[in-house]
Amino acid sequence: MNVRRAGRRRVRSAAMLAGLVALCAPVGAPGRAEAAPDRSRLQADLDAVRKHGVTGAWAEATDGRTARTVRSGVADLATGRPVPRNAHYRIGSTTKTYVAVVLLQLVAEGRLSLEDPVERWLPGVVAGNGNDGREITVRQLLRHNSGLHEYILDMPMYKALLAEGYQGFSRERFRTHRPEELVAMAMRHRPNWVPEGPDEQRWSYSNTNYILAGMIVERVTGRTWEQEVRARITRPLKLNDTAVPPDPRGFPSPHVTAYQRFLDDDRLYDVTLTADRYADGGLVGTTRDVGRFFRALMGGRLLPPDQLAEMMKTVPEREPGNTEGSGRYGLGLEWSPLSCGGGYWHHGGDSLGVSNRLGVTPDGRRSVVVAISTETLDENTEVAKDAAAARLVDRALCEPST
Repeated sequence: MNVRRAGRRRVRSAAMLAGLVALCAPVGAPGRAEAAPDRSRLQADLDAVRKHGVTGAWAEATDGRTARTVRSGVADLATGRPVPRNAHYRIGSTTKTYVAVVLLQLVAEGRLSLEDPVERWLPGVVAGNGNDGREITVRQLLRHNSGLHEYILDMPMYKALLAEGYQGFSRERFRTHRPEELVAMAMRHRPNWVPEGPDEQRWSYSNTNYILAGMIVERVTGRTWEQEVRARITRPLKLNDTAVPPDPRGFPSPHVTAYQRFLDDDRLYDVTLTADRYADGGLVGTTRDVGRFFRALMGGRLLPPDQLAEMMKTVPEREPGNTEGSGRYGLGLEWSPLSCGGGYWHHGGDSLGVSNRLGVTPDGRRSVVVAISTETLDENTEVAKDAAAARLVDRALCEPST
């Protein structure tokens, strides 16, 4: 599927690969954001998301004390059962923020540096066809300044589903790859650029960066990125519903069915089960857990001040040749402006059949997370759906309850 919108999309139509130099994006708290949003308004905004061909959607907004949860549509078309409360779903590229936090904790412990070249930790892995791990730093991986090619474009499952639709996906859905194999797919291609120095500002979203980040976590610690996320983040924060599923042919309950439309096919297919356990997007979670994680992060509970400040040093989130857009990208963290002033931090994610959108205020006091259980390969539909989700996030963070 595709990597359409760089910082928010992990997968959507591999036919398109697109889409913060300030020391830090604006961090002023948004205006009028002292109370949890009104449930009826949140429900109306979620219903507006569902109008764009979505089978089910659910959201949670909270000020850290009072939570508002809303649901719209159904969890499964065959049974018509409602979306369950606190449903599990693949959070896609939101996983990247968890991996970035692990690496920044290792930086705080003095076990590596953001300026370490990739070659130091993964000798010979980034090489060939003009790729050079000696010229790419850990910082540039986390901020997508590396210029590395997108491995997903060569991944067998995505090539198969683009060529054959559901049949191709079904044949390849449980095939797994070692991280080294995924990186090797990207190394078949020349890079978009080779960074010119530590202050490289060019930006292009590539999941290859976070496959390498996960490999560095394992090289530094001797444990997988998933084990480190569990030990350092999910267990201390009691995020009991966040993990990589141990069996790709099973899925945690309760959950919704992830539905996918394929090119030239109007039917919706169940794509819930797939072997995706990689560091660029392998986590399953809940809206409640995702909100807790981001509030803890911005509230200073996961990183020392220096490392959190590094995470929030951003560059413009624009693919080469694109002059539009107001978002910015830090180290596994995005910043976007709010209509009421200031801005919010987030990292969206997409997996087959499901989207994750969210926002957290800079002080970590208020968050909103929305999950959407249908994906299509129609660009107009996806743009409209994203716009509706963005309005939900903006209103939830800007408007107090009445």
